[in-house]
Amino acid sequence: MAWNWELEGWPAFAWRPERLKAREQAFVENAAIAVGTMRHLGQGDREDLVIELLSSDAMSTSAIEGEVLDRDSVQSSLRRQLGMSAASLRSRPAEAGIAEMMADLYRHPLTPITEERLFEWHRMVMNGRRDITSIGAYRGHDEPMQIVSGAFGRQRVHFEAPPSERLTLEMGRLLAWLERTSPDGDEPLAALARAGIAHLWFESIHPFEDGNGRIGRAIAENILARAISTPTFSALSKSLLKHRRDYYAMLEAASTTLDIDAWLSWFADRALEAQNSADDLVRFLIEKTRLMDRLRGALNDRQEKVLLRMLAEGPDGFVGGLSAGNYATITGAAPSTITRDLSDLVEKGALLRDGERKATRYRLNLAIDP
Repeated sequence: MAWNWELEGWPAFAWRPERLKAREQAFVENAAIAVGTMRHLGQGDREDLVIELLSSDAMSTSAIEGEVLDRDSVQSSLRRQLGMSAASLRSRPAEAGIAEMMADLYRHPLTPITEERLFEWHRMVMNGRRDITSIGAYRGHDEPMQIVSGAFGRQRVHFEAPPSERLTLEMGRLLAWLERTSPDGDEPLAALARAGIAHLWFESIHPFEDGNGRIGRAIAENILARAISTPTFSALSKSLLKHRRDYYAMLEAASTTLDIDAWLSWFADRALEAQNSADDLVRFLIEKTRLMDRLRGALNDRQEKVLLRMLAEGPDGFVGGLSAGNYATITGAAPSTITRDLSDLVEKGALLRDGERKATRYRLNLAIDP
């Protein structure tokens, strides 16, 4: 079996732009709506939105690779990187590094992707690593760069990348194509197609010893942002993590062909899904502000603490709904007090009640679909 980079015609990928036309239009329209909706957010909520989306992407892109990060540490690192007030939490090197890369993506959405920028991202992503020979440089080892799974002796090779001696040539082609197809390049290409092709192309080259997935997804995010001249306020990696098995399967299927219609259609759907997820968060923040403004001065300390705890879960809501037991855990209140507090919150329109007796659950009364 030949890999895509071994095929005649590489790297001339083949696809039919008309298949993406509706998706490309939807992406542009959604981006315009998101920018308009952002104007309804105050400075504090806008900062919260930026941190929530960037931290979600940082944690998701790491989780795709099997690395679990601490959310509070990532958010604290992001706030420091962006000059916002932050809690004095000590972040691990991995959390600080991925936060630095996400902050760079946010601060410089229009900056072209160059070899120097890729090397800098690699240094960020590999922050604290001692097991990598080449950090901030392309891999240089002689042995094949393979993606494998399975126990030793029964391993399955999912992909093998070009040998190290070809990396300067291969990456030179990709970077030149990125510049040529940029919005102000000689051959501008629509956002979703450009991001999908670039991500697949980069992963096919696999130029670094480690971190290729995270950097490849950062490239896609940068392309989507540059297409609309602003940070995308999307969470592409969150969407890809949700479909992680399909994500790997689609990349593997695309690694043996130059016909990438199926890959681009799938990738475009994930990018649009990410836009919708970001839009849900924006609308949630607007409704949260309205709710807390309406209830200002009308809640006791226990009720306010519980509402803030529920709101911290974001648009997906409190998992399983809030129960009387949850309320007791959060506040330490007695059962009779909990009953009065919850009934009062329902009467004030802060919560909606579902179920009966022990199955009773409460959810936030916000004018958005979950």
